[in-house]
This record gives sequence, structure tokens and C-alpha cells, in this order.
Amino acid sequence: ALPEKKMVFKGLLTNKEDVNNLSLTPVIRCPLPGGSALITFEKEEVAQRIIEMKEHLVELTSGEELEDFERCRVRVQAAPVDILLPSTLEIRLTQSSRSILVSDLPSLGIPEEALLDKLELFFSKTKNGGGEVESREFLDDSGQVVLTFTQDGVAEPLIARGHLAVPLGKGKYELKISPHMNGDITNLQFQPSRCLRTVLLSGIPDVLGEEPLRDALEIHFQKSSRGGGEVDALDYIPAGRLGVAVFTQDAG
Repeated sequence: ALPEKKMVFKGLLTNKEDVNNLSLTPVIRCPLPGGSALITFEKEEVAQRIIEMKEHLVELTSGEELEDFERCRVRVQAAPVDILLPSTLEIRLTQSSRSILVSDLPSLGIPEEALLDKLELFFSKTKNGGGEVESREFLDDSGQVVLTFTQDGVAEPLIARGHLAVPLGKGKYELKISPHMNGDITNLQFQPSRCLRTVLLSGIPDVLGEEPLRDALEIHFQKSSRGGGEVDALDYIPAGRLGVAVFTQDAG
């Protein structure tokens, strides 16, 4: 569905207002070892303060009436979280000589296969400017359809027309016909980036259940008297297990 995506190309432009945009939202997945936790604070300065302190003595039992020897404390280490983000992305686009992209499809509430059958039936007829259809594909990410013909020379005249009135259901609908572009990544480079509000806690022993230990960590790091602050999110992976942390763009 790339032809329908908004894109921006760096270069000499005569009118920047006429340029479309291509928005890339990175989703980074990083392994998280057992005995560790990721904690995200609402404020960057709190996370940096926790990292500078390096080691924290976390109390796992609560209650002022308990004697010191009855309390359980563990030492955990705090470290910054660095991830790799894409810094350069180059895509080579090539136009398919036998495929078309059909868009502006109406919402008729019919199954996808039935819609594909109707489109194939219409575009396989020479009187409609089509030809024998080799394959059809519904693009879930955009609601568009790619039709590929068995022979060359069929797609170009349809693309030149731009729009066609196609009978679907009980009516005719003006559908847009565009070239189908194939994209290949030719250059992809990364640069390290630090998560300013997130801290990696490691060295957490498996001495409590998952939920009580998560609560104990959050209680400890929310206290300003211990250098903490308001916690936005916390995920804990018990010892002996592995997890995957997913980083998305910070809307704040």
C-alpha cells in the first residue's frame, strides 16, 4: 500500500506545502533477563537521580512495628537503558509492470473473498480494459487490493485511466487505480539512544512472589526520601525467566 502512504523526500523543493509525509514510528524489542525490572518515572530528573545513586537498598516487608532483624532488604543496581534507533532509512521503489493497486473501496460489509471475486471478475474482462488475473491480495494495513495480471501491457492503460466505475453489490463505485510499487530497503543505519525516564534494575533475588515484589519496588522508588518520584510504569521479570521489553515513541 506504499503509493497511498504520505512520504517526504529530502532534496530541492519548489513548494514544501505540496509534499506528503512518511511517518515512521519505531517499535524496539529488547530482551530482559530474569531478576531485573524496568521502571519508568514521570520525570526525567528522577530517573537520572536513581541512576546516579547506582545501588539501592529495597525493603521487601512493611510495617513500623517490625524489628530490624525481621525485615527483609535486598540490594539492587540501577543502570541507564540504551537502545538502538534507526537514524537513516533508504528505500528503493520499483513499479510492478503487471500489477495495479485498487483503492477507495466502499465499506459494503461483505467478506474479503467475495470482494476479491467481484474485482477479479470485473478486471479479467477485456471490455473493461483488463485481462486474465494471476493473483489478488487484500492489503489489511490499508484496505486496498493488489491485482496482478498474467500478461504485460494490461496494467499500464488501467493506471493511465486513474479511476474506473466498478459494480459492487447493488451499485457502482468509482475506484482509484494506481501503480503498485515494491519497496526494498537499501540502507538502514542505527544510532544509540538513551531512555531518559526509564531505569534498569538488576540483581533482584527471587525471594517474594511476582506481584508482592513488584509492589515493593514501586513503593520504594516512589518515595522522594529515597531519591524516587512518581512511577509511570514498572515491569518485573523473576529470576529464571526471560522477558521482552517493547519501547515505543514517547508521546510526551
